[in-house]
This record gives sequence, structure tokens and C-alpha cells, in this order.
Amino acid sequence: MNVRGGGLPTFLITGVAAFMASMDNLVVTTALPTIRDRFDVSLESLEWTVNAYTLTYAIFLLTAAILGDRFGRRRVFVGGVALFTLASAAAALAASAELLVLARAVQGVGASVIFPLALTLVVQSVAPERRGMAIAGLSGMSGLAIAIGPWIGGAIVELGDWHWVFWINVPIGLVLVPLAFRFLRESHGPYSRLDVRGTLLVTSGLLGVVYGMVRSTTLGWGNPQVIVPVAVGAGLLAWFVLWERRVPNPVVPPRLFRSRGFALSNLVALLVQGGMFGAVFLLTQFLQHVLRFSPAGAGLRTLPWTMMPVLVAPLAGVFGERIGVRRLMVAGAVLQGGALAWFALVVSPEVSYLVLLPAMVVAGLGMGLFFALSARQTLDFVSTREEGVASGVNNAMRQVGVVMGIAVLSGLFAATGGYTGAETFVSGLRPALWAGAAILALGAVAALLTPARPPASTAPASASPTEETTPPTEETEAVRPLGTLQSG
Repeated sequence: MNVRGGGLPTFLITGVAAFMASMDNLVVTTALPTIRDRFDVSLESLEWTVNAYTLTYAIFLLTAAILGDRFGRRRVFVGGVALFTLASAAAALAASAELLVLARAVQGVGASVIFPLALTLVVQSVAPERRGMAIAGLSGMSGLAIAIGPWIGGAIVELGDWHWVFWINVPIGLVLVPLAFRFLRESHGPYSRLDVRGTLLVTSGLLGVVYGMVRSTTLGWGNPQVIVPVAVGAGLLAWFVLWERRVPNPVVPPRLFRSRGFALSNLVALLVQGGMFGAVFLLTQFLQHVLRFSPAGAGLRTLPWTMMPVLVAPLAGVFGERIGVRRLMVAGAVLQGGALAWFALVVSPEVSYLVLLPAMVVAGLGMGLFFALSARQTLDFVSTREEGVASGVNNAMRQVGVVMGIAVLSGLFAATGGYTGAETFVSGLRPALWAGAAILALGAVAALLTPARPPASTAPASASPTEETTPPTEETEAVRPLGTLQSG
């Protein structure tokens, strides 16, 4: 890999950190029954060990990118890894379900720091012509962790003790922290001052919206515990938008969203992530509740789906430049939407797994294209100095999409079906799958409308070494195409 400023060590350090944080998103799921028996609580209550991680992870992604831009991306990244490591130890030592949930929430905060800053640090460490491959590689590491996370959790619980689901992170984190200080290069964003009010507004607004959507999966959309936080969160986000237009050092420069490419690429991230993961949430239950596979058997049978992104992501990084990122993003959304439509047509209590298998492979192909290229497409429409906040926005949109997709499709499932029997489950699953396919179709349209790349006329020829710390000007704020991006 042709690198600048220690690109290979940067890729390995950030890749392992991203792998660790991605794995913990799902590694605990297979340990929930054991943990439930240990603390003698309901499984529904214990599911907050998953939801707490998802909640804090989604709402702090953008905040983490903002803090990295202001205080130093390497410094904040190392802090995130350290926080994640300490929270993992706290989860392993938790003496009650409440303490475990609290530790998982802190883990989510650490993970929210790792992801956007890992992407920015990697992009800035490689030569411009290699950044697509670097982003695809980082996405592949995260995809592999998601694919094998439940398997690792199951193996740990079966061979040892559930505490090691969390202890395994501690030695990894202890090694990563000094390596990050040694090999990662420090960089900053374009503004020397932190917009405190804007940061608080966007964080509080996302908290309200995401918390309400998480609660909607069990309470329904009409419950006040859902309506009130969503409404308050939306109001705070509207206030945030108005505030950002007035300050000289905005958290998210409003002009970024005046770029059609930036706005549409983030809309694609929201729709595609929401449509697919909302469906995945229900389909994995279908394998167990309807087809009667064990958790391990269901996990084994989803590997043709979950492992495909690991194989496809590196290839997407190579062919993105040759074929065009936009074309591959459209193809990824179409493949995933087509797969969900196929599932919707064939699901029944008696369907054979072999009938589902082709759609799983096709969905995995589309997911691999999306994972590899979504962040890259967004970064194509911002300057090098704004890659930190752009990465935070893209990651936040994707995670809000996951929560939104699960909430919307689960609500539709509950309204038309349920868990009382195989027929009832399928009655709810089928319309939810069609809804997921429709969301992905909208994502494909948004991807098609996204510009192929920024206008060359707006691109400065080069970036000065002091670009990271100098005040923004009209010239340096200009958007650059992929070929002219410089290492930070």
C-alpha cells in the first residue's frame, strides 16, 4: 500500500480498534440467556445491554468527530479506545444487570469515538489514489466483526464464562493505546474554537430522537414515552440548524448540505442502512421462531449473507474508481432491495432454506458495496480539512438509519402479525419486508441522483501543510474531487 505518514500502522491500529468496537455491537447477544440467569432478570430488561450500546453509539458519533476536530483527532481517538477498554472491564466486573447496562452505555460512547476518527485518520495517512482501498479495508474489518461477533460470543459462553465476552477487549485496548500514541499523527479540523451550544443541541436532539425510536419497538409509536422524546429531539435539532447559520465556527457548516452530492450521499446512507438492517432484525428471528433453527444454527445459515461484505468490500475499493462509485452505490441498493423483495415473495412457515440462500448471497453482495463505498462517496464532496465532521455526519446518519429501520419495520410487523405462531409471524414479516424493499428503492433513486463527483472547477490544486489549523477561507473551503485530495 502506497502510504504517507505511516499509513500501514495507522490502518492496522484503527482497523483493530474498529473491529473490536464493531464486534461488541453483537457479541453479547448470544450471551444474553446466560447473563439473564446470572442476574435473575427478564430477557426484555436485559436487552438494554444491547440497546444501551446502540443508543449512546448513535448519538455521540457526530459529537466525537467535533471533539476530534477541536482537540486533536489522535488524542480523542486514544481517549475513545481507553474509555472503551475501561468500560469493557467494568462490564466484566458488573455485579448487577443495572451496572452492566451502564457499562455498556459507556462502551457505546467509546465506540462512537473510535469509528469516525478511525476513518479520518486512515484517509489522511494514505496517498490520495489509495484512500478508496483504505476505506474499503476499514469497512471490511468492521463487517468481519459484525459477521463473526455472535459466533465469538457463543464460543466464549460455551467454553468458558460470559465475563470473557468483555474481558477479551481489555488486553487489545491496552496494546492499542500506546501504539496509537506512537504511530498515529495528530491533526485538527478547520476551527480553533468549539461551538459548545451547537454541540449540546445536536447531541441532545439525537438523544431524544434515537431514544424514542428505540422505545417504539416495544411500546409502539403512539406511546407518550415515544412521542415526547422524538418531538423534543426534533425540536432541538431544528434549533441546532437555526443556530448553525449564525455562528462563525459551526459544528456542521450549513453550506455542506447545500452541496447536492453531500446531502444525497448521506440520505442514501440513512435509507439503505435503515431498509436493510430493519429487515435483518426480523429475518434472523424468522430463522429461529419459524424455521426452528437453534441460535447457533441460525447464525451459521446467515454466514453466506454476513460474510459476503468481507469479500466484496476490498473489490469495491478497487473497482470504485474504474466503474464509478455512484454506479456501484446504485447497484448495491438495487441488489439489497431485490433480495428483500425475493424474501417477501417466498417466506412461509414451510419455506426451504435453499430457497432463501440465493437472496442472502445477493443481499450480501449489495451490502458489501454499500459498506465499502458509503463513507468514501460522502468524503468525495468535502475538503480534506472537513473530513472529520463529514465522517461523523455519515456515521451518525447510518446508525440513526439502523435504529429508524428497526423501529419502522418492527412497528409494521407488530401491526400486522406477531409471535403467537408461525403463520402470524409470517403475516407480519411479509409487509415489513416489502416496506424495507421500498426504502431501499428510495435509496437507489437517491444514489442515482447523486453527482458522479464534485465539479473540477471548484477544486484547489493542492492543500497547504497548515491547512488543518488556518481559518477557513472561500478558497480553502472549496470542494475537491477524489484525485486532488491531499493527505492531512
